[in-house]
Amino acid sequence: MSATADLITNYQHIIDDFTLEMGGSGVFDVVVNDTVLYSKDETGRHAEPGEILKLFKEFVGPDVPIYGT
Repeated sequence: MSATADLITNYQHIIDDFTLEMGGSGVFDVVVNDTVLYSKDETGRHAEPGEILKLFKEFVGPDVPIYGT
């Protein structure tokens, strides 16, 4: 599952705005409320499956339930 689908499927109830911006040179950054959760440029690699979702879960905290639970 893609990072986009992971986030929308699991956290649609708390996401007010979701924007995909095209970048050049293979840029892939995930930014939430001005906080960089993941940067391909910084890590030098693509995110692993589920990695963005894990980072988002950590960012929002354990008190925010997954959608539908």
